[in-house]
Amino acid sequence: MLPNVIFWMCMVLGLQSWHCAADLCNWSGSGFAAGVDTRIVLQVRLRCTEGSVRWIYPGQALRVVLEPNLSSARRTIVCIKPSPSFRGASVFIERAGELELLVTDGEQPEQQVFCFRADGPHRPVIYLQSSPQIDGVWSRRTMGFRYELLGNRSAAPNLGHDALQTSCRPCNDTELLMAVCNSDFVVRGSISNVSHDPARQTSLVEVSAVRVYWQRSGVFEQQPASSRSSPPAPSWRGHIHTLLQCHVKPGDGEFLFTGSEHFGEAWLGCAPRYKDFLSVYQAAWAARRNSCDFPLD
Repeated sequence: MLPNVIFWMCMVLGLQSWHCAADLCNWSGSGFAAGVDTRIVLQVRLRCTEGSVRWIYPGQALRVVLEPNLSSARRTIVCIKPSPSFRGASVFIERAGELELLVTDGEQPEQQVFCFRADGPHRPVIYLQSSPQIDGVWSRRTMGFRYELLGNRSAAPNLGHDALQTSCRPCNDTELLMAVCNSDFVVRGSISNVSHDPARQTSLVEVSAVRVYWQRSGVFEQQPASSRSSPPAPSWRGHIHTLLQCHVKPGDGEFLFTGSEHFGEAWLGCAPRYKDFLSVYQAAWAARRNSCDFPLD
């Protein structure tokens, strides 16, 4: 069960606003006053599906409740990415009043993304437990993390063995038709290069695209048009992350890349050859089974 602590409720107790300054998405505050009473737990409530937490002079503990309007989602996936300076605390998930360890202090969590399912009636809660101060000296470190709440359709990296296996298998026709409608990015192009990171168990796919149908952010950037082409054809370049165990290799051919974006990174979803996608889409269009209209050219 949760420790026998005093919850520091900013809105209820009316403490100084600098201790609990927050907007709808982000929180940045100090745990300095928590050093006065080791039973105090700073509590913060955030109401967005993505944002950040920055904890200066981390004290005893910090409890972050994520409570956006998720009434339409049956299940939610929460992903957090610790900041590079994250040291001196362990991260827990709170489920029905009990804590489950997610990241242990000293695990070198930078560049990693940790995800968990937040099913049931309770709001997702992230609990940070600060490590004891050395010789009573107050630490001047700063720690924090970015968070995202994802829907069922989103591909969440590092979510466990079953999810990883699913993300490597080819998409069936139904999944492909949904992917071109719901993905964070849809891009037509070829694979220029693939590099591997054994430490993160991921691969980075460099994509040279002839068309970006849409993207949620600027993952794919337009390159200067070549003067040799007539008329000049726009070229886009970007990188897509996928799992090392998916064994993606560079090769010839044109693909339709779809997927989701997490913390400014693109993650691969369905990626059929473009000619195969055209066959599936045209058959669905003729049978009026397509989920959305897709521009064919």
